[in-house]
Amino acid sequence: MTDKDELKTLKNDLKEKESEIEDLKKQIEEKDQKIDDYFSQMQRLQADFENYKRRSEKDIESFRKYANEGLIIKLIDTYEDLERALKSSEEGENLKEGVELIYKNLKNVLEKEGLEEIPTTGEKFDPFKHEALMTENHEDYESGVVTEELAKGYSLKSKVIKCAMVKVCKK
Repeated sequence: MTDKDELKTLKNDLKEKESEIEDLKKQIEEKDQKIDDYFSQMQRLQADFENYKRRSEKDIESFRKYANEGLIIKLIDTYEDLERALKSSEEGENLKEGVELIYKNLKNVLEKEGLEEIPTTGEKFDPFKHEALMTENHEDYESGVVTEELAKGYSLKSKVIKCAMVKVCKK
């Protein structure tokens, strides 16, 4: 073999090696792209998981906050019955004192659980807190203001659980 032939062979070998190097570089780039894709996917999954954890914690907190809602809804009618009995009992001072004591105790329990009465008379009508049963043209109130409370409404830790039934001024 002559020097020229050997040089040609070496050039061909060099071209083949350069071609192999290019192929290997492409494979490395493809692998790097896959790694980047997997890394991005992993980051999205991690963010989704963090969001899920936060949402779950918020749901659990909300559940704890309003866990007694069913019980309190059941007690509201009794609470109101005692209030009406107090208003209507003129005779029988002992009965009245006993009912007043029960009423105060029940009211304290409900307030400690987070129950609050929704303000009505003189307030601007709010369809999320009030249920308008009647309207009237009243001189002392502007249009859209509650003129009379027909039945009390209640909120439990700022969540309305029973709308107040009201009469609203409409001019």
